[in-house]
Amino acid sequence: MAHYFINDESIKSEEKATKAIIQGNLFTFWTDHNVFSKNGLDFGTRTLLESIDMTSIHGNVLDFGCGYGPIGIFLAKYGLTVDMIDINERALHLAEKNAKINGVVASIFESNLYEKVTQKYDYIITNPPIRVGKKVLYEILIGAKDYLKENGELIFVIHKDQGAKSAARDLEEFYQVKILQKNKGFYVFACKIR
Repeated sequence: MAHYFINDESIKSEEKATKAIIQGNLFTFWTDHNVFSKNGLDFGTRTLLESIDMTSIHGNVLDFGCGYGPIGIFLAKYGLTVDMIDINERALHLAEKNAKINGVVASIFESNLYEKVTQKYDYIITNPPIRVGKKVLYEILIGAKDYLKENGELIFVIHKDQGAKSAARDLEEFYQVKILQKNKGFYVFACKIR
């Protein structure tokens, strides 16, 4: 079975436009086969974005595993400086297309985990790819601390059935972890470095 975090040229492209209203703003997102949530904005990402208080967020942001771009594009709409990374070339192509369509500017580039990330951020925000397994998931979540500024925050969403409570418990060793929101089994966590 192909996964959205693997480049698989054999999967036929069939782009389609979807629409989403996030915190009162209308966005158009082009999606495709072999990208996460090809039918439109997923509930976990929506829960994550709806939980962020856009009056208090500032500075620069890394959208880790950006997919076709809803997180980074939403944040860039508020004037934040946004970098968006993914390993999936099809997703990156869509993210670039979607940034233009939605009238935002972001730096969008391919990176395997943090391999090509060269700076530190005020926020790293992600709906992480759960199917990569716990080891890689923790490389993403714990590894974020090396790319956060001194008072930076990692914000992520995870479902209780995918290990939300154990992830929060395990991250307590590295971060001060708080729950921003719970919605239909999805937990949004904000983590500050200890």
